[in-house]
Amino acid sequence: MKTNIKVRLFSSQTLSTDTLWQPDDRQIHYLLNVLRLNVGDEIKIFDGQSGEYIGQIYAIGKKNCSVKIMQKIREMEHSPDLWLLFAPVKKDKTDFIIAGATELGVSRILPTMTERTICERVNKERFEAQVIEAAEQCRRLDIPQVSNPQPLEKILQTWPQDRMLFFMDETGSGGDICNIFQNTPNTKVAVLVGPEGGFSEKELALLRKQSFTKAVSMGKRILRAETAVLAALSCWQAICGDWNERKSK
Repeated sequence: MKTNIKVRLFSSQTLSTDTLWQPDDRQIHYLLNVLRLNVGDEIKIFDGQSGEYIGQIYAIGKKNCSVKIMQKIREMEHSPDLWLLFAPVKKDKTDFIIAGATELGVSRILPTMTERTICERVNKERFEAQVIEAAEQCRRLDIPQVSNPQPLEKILQTWPQDRMLFFMDETGSGGDICNIFQNTPNTKVAVLVGPEGGFSEKELALLRKQSFTKAVSMGKRILRAETAVLAALSCWQAICGDWNERKSK
């Protein structure tokens, strides 16, 4: 079998060898009309549960095709238990955040509505499609869970007490992000990035009084929301996540 297969798709069905997999309509269009694959061509498929497989196109109809699952090539691996909370911004910037967060290994994405959030409508189905596409491209084996958008106050009211929430404090009163991450024990964590314009004073006061929150600073420069998300996640991955060989063992 070929080892340089570049086509990689996600299956919502659990896969196993020597069975047939039916791609959905979007995937069929991509395989047959965009890539123009034929019977016998091979692709990679992962299901977010059992690992990654090589599949071979088995049969093609006018508007359908089936793929035979030939061989498992990667055992299942799960990304770190890292959540991202962010205030949705303009469409293209939110797309950038969703794709980047998926590539950086977050396990759950929680759109968070704040007083200064400029985007009032959130398309959860669009986000779910984007995390799948990003996972397909970056060789990730699991898919982040996308939650329905909720107001910040409601999220804090129902927050699991065993999960630390680091919020990006643009006022500069938070601790150094790298030092704080270095001194954080292996535990369940989440990162919260506010909207363009930052959190309101009321929201900052609410965040600071929670027992599970910690304010962190990302330096002297004010970062755009999408930049802050990727910078914070990158710091955490390098210090505490699966970029760090010592931590990931």
